[in-house]
Amino acid sequence: MSQELATILIQVVPFVAIIVLFYFILIRPQQKKDKAVKEMLAALKTGDRITTIGGIFGKVVELKDDVVTIEVGADKTKLVLARWAIRSVDEVNAENDLI
Repeated sequence: MSQELATILIQVVPFVAIIVLFYFILIRPQQKKDKAVKEMLAALKTGDRITTIGGIFGKVVELKDDVVTIEVGADKTKLVLARWAIRSVDEVNAENDLI
């Protein structure tokens, strides 16, 4: 009986270790990243400088639920985007204040 238990443990322990390893290497970091993105999108406000997933730089001028209106370029063209299409909120300083 003891020999059978040892055999089962030898077979199960590596499988459990692999699952734990995958959790801490792949799943947990992705969950943290998703949480940070959700917090960033929830904190979005008018006047923020953003970058879209398509690489467009703009300034938020209006927020409605899941729709964001941004101004881009020197002529302040307005674009309407889905909120999920925003990659990041940019830091604004004198060097990158082109919009």
